[in-house]
Amino acid sequence: MIAAATLSLSQFHERAGCGVDREMAEDKEFETFIRNYQNMVFSVSARILGNLTDAEDITQEVFIKAYERFRELRNSHAIGGWLKTVATNLSINHLNRYRARWRFFSEEAAPLEVATEIERENDRQEMLELAIRKLPDAQRVALVLFHFQDMSYEEIAAKLGVSLAKVKTDIHRGRETLKQLITR
Repeated sequence: MIAAATLSLSQFHERAGCGVDREMAEDKEFETFIRNYQNMVFSVSARILGNLTDAEDITQEVFIKAYERFRELRNSHAIGGWLKTVATNLSINHLNRYRARWRFFSEEAAPLEVATEIERENDRQEMLELAIRKLPDAQRVALVLFHFQDMSYEEIAAKLGVSLAKVKTDIHRGRETLKQLITR
């Protein structure tokens, strides 16, 4: 068992009877695949989670799942959509596991503030991303799914397991909170 753990990937494939050249070519192809899609997957997770460290973990999980299915995915024209869906689902599952941490809008005691660390005031995208991360989880997730994932209110309600009214309220409150955060 210890000897197997110390084998390199190519040695493992040699012992398993696989062609090393073919496997190395697939590994390089997968590495290129990761480079092409890592920013998109990370941004989906980061927007939903509002936490960059958790988004890194989710991004890694997405690519582990992609690696397991790489042979069937690599020739697919819908790979970007598949990656977004997996990233969205894993991010929502992560939030659901830690739902006790969710702070709903009505529970916020103090108004939210965007950090004044933004060096360039004209960089609205950076300011928007920072403001989105400051939103309470329920508002952030609903807003991101609606505006960045193009999901309908009904789809969001079903995915999150909440009422349609809650989704509409969270999106409305999220927009209002974003307006306040951005105008400060």
